[in-house]
Amino acid sequence: MTARERVEELVKALPKVYPDAHCELDFRNPLELLVATILSAQCTDKRVNAVTPALFAKYRSAADYAKAPPAAMEKMIRSTGFFRSKTKSIRGAAAAIVAEHGGRVPDTMEKLHGLPGVGRKTANVVLGNAFGKDEGIVVDTHVIRLSHRFRITRQTEAEKIEQDLMKLVPRKHWTNWSHWLIWHGRRRCFARKPDCHHCEIFRLCPSGKVFVRSGQARPAEAST
Repeated sequence: MTARERVEELVKALPKVYPDAHCELDFRNPLELLVATILSAQCTDKRVNAVTPALFAKYRSAADYAKAPPAAMEKMIRSTGFFRSKTKSIRGAAAAIVAEHGGRVPDTMEKLHGLPGVGRKTANVVLGNAFGKDEGIVVDTHVIRLSHRFRITRQTEAEKIEQDLMKLVPRKHWTNWSHWLIWHGRRRCFARKPDCHHCEIFRLCPSGKVFVRSGQARPAEAST
């Protein structure tokens, strides 16, 4: 099976396994998602979701974030890690949104990527989930890991992996593709000891049999 054929089969199978797959960061508008995504770097969505209710209640507009005293914001987001650099990114992006975009989060890749502290991955998250625009594919650690295990790319850099995926995955599935792989990575295809014995798409994974034969997969009795 070629990489393209495998992707064609995965696009059919994954939505059946994860029909409700979605972004697991809590948000109500594009600004909240932008902030939550910046906070999610090197941090779990669960931890971010524990921090953002108080943050979103205190800061309701881009102007609020831009004017926020750094020390106060750092205290609120400390548990997400790298809190000083995240505070700088949030305040910088918010200030640019106020100064250059009338206080509204822009909805194009060029303008989002042009905000301080906003990389392509963050822009893809916001565009796909807040604006419903498939401009690219979010490539996080789960997507990288599963893309290698499915053998649909040999690249190791996130942006090069994204380019490979964009050639194989139909554009209408770009946003969901990331959700499907992230959900599968969190629920079955763990970094250590993947649960191959219960994997719903085992037949489509060329790495699965290797993990099972080598004993790297989680034992069946341990994954029940």
